[in-house]
Amino acid sequence: MGLRLGDIAPNFKAKTTAGDIDFHEYLGTSWGVLFSHPADFTPVCTTELGRTAQLEEEFKKRNVKVLAVSVDGLDKHQSWVKDINETQHCTVGFPIIADENREVAGLYDMIHPNASATFTVRSLFIIGPDKTIKLFITYPASTGRNFFEVLRVIDSLQLTANYSVATPADWKEGEDVIVVPAVSTEDAKIKFPKGLNIVKPYLRYTPQPNK
Repeated sequence: MGLRLGDIAPNFKAKTTAGDIDFHEYLGTSWGVLFSHPADFTPVCTTELGRTAQLEEEFKKRNVKVLAVSVDGLDKHQSWVKDINETQHCTVGFPIIADENREVAGLYDMIHPNASATFTVRSLFIIGPDKTIKLFITYPASTGRNFFEVLRVIDSLQLTANYSVATPADWKEGEDVIVVPAVSTEDAKIKFPKGLNIVKPYLRYTPQPNK
């Protein structure tokens, strides 16, 4: 059975474009985004790494460290980074892991035989400061990832980790949230002094508590 939500993210040591790392040590008390690519010099992935670099400050302000994984070696990574910086008008500052022996790909079940027997599929994992997996999603090769959605999910995960709320469909930072069923309406009135909008006994909205 593969990894599941709530599992401890497997630790590993690897060579990266930013030097050798121990994954758990590298994350420290930060959140992490680990995302894989089939190989260097692939077109969709070039745009994805560029977009991630452009959003570097957005990840930093959320205390998130980003790492990319590819099965190619460091020399190819360094050359690819030059292409990414040139074509996407950015500066890639986050590490790209050289996973030539496919250790990381194996630990995170990134090789799916139906897609490719050798290359990593395009999976993305969000990992909490407690080193547990909070989200994972795998994309087909033809569809670029939406990194604004990744940021939106991180906002939701960080909010709901600290308050007894959930986020509704299409929620964005600053919008109303849902009080979880475990909190009674009487307790919710005390817990959320900004007010409640009780649509149904099980569907109760309140303004985002940390805003």
